[in-house]
Amino acid sequence: MTTSPCAPCVDHLVVLAADLASGVAWCKRTLGITPTEGGEHPLMGTHNRIFNVGSPVHPRAYLEIIAINREAIPAIPASARRWFDMDDAALQQQVAEHGPQLIHWVASVPEVAAQCAALAALDIERGAIITASRPTPNGLLQWQITVRDDGLRLMDGCLPTLIQWGSTHPCDSLPASGVQLQRLTLQHPQATTLQAACDAIGVGPLAAVAAGSAPRLTALLATPLGPVTLSSLPEKKAAA
Repeated sequence: MTTSPCAPCVDHLVVLAADLASGVAWCKRTLGITPTEGGEHPLMGTHNRIFNVGSPVHPRAYLEIIAINREAIPAIPASARRWFDMDDAALQQQVAEHGPQLIHWVASVPEVAAQCAALAALDIERGAIITASRPTPNGLLQWQITVRDDGLRLMDGCLPTLIQWGSTHPCDSLPASGVQLQRLTLQHPQATTLQAACDAIGVGPLAAVAAGSAPRLTALLATPLGPVTLSSLPEKKAAA
């Protein structure tokens, strides 16, 4: 299946790590590859490592391992919170206990303001559209992205953050990694509401929506180690 660069598509998966070193170790252990160097996000005081997970179904997708840069001071107001719920104490504790976790996904859209209006018509406040950037060896990456002042992911991370890229996309310079995104599944107690929101912003066909007692985002990846499923819920440890 081919996708127009202007059509809504899965842009990237977000894996939160306590720090980038643990994120890289997790990636090697779990997916069998070393992630590409990423960069700094001065606006949020975060940094990342990324790699291409494009596939015939999701041709412009990558995976981002992101962490708070403890040495950086975010440029956002002191009353605001970082994107993706990264300042949420419960989420930080989950990552501290279980290691890096898939927490969210981002959808690339052609007109982010129009998609935000479509969500607003459903009484869903996706947040302000802000302009962000980060330097790379190939030049400055620039994008517009939806971020609420409270940093909240919507529907427990199942409803995507929206992004509209400038002239350059990270996948333009990311080589094939050996990892490919095969399927994205969104499970939520409010599955009907989630499906309606995804359809309103044009991403309904990109992920399977299912009802479930607990919210869960899962991504099936083909990797050098074989099929791997990432989940936003930590695996339960077997009883001793």
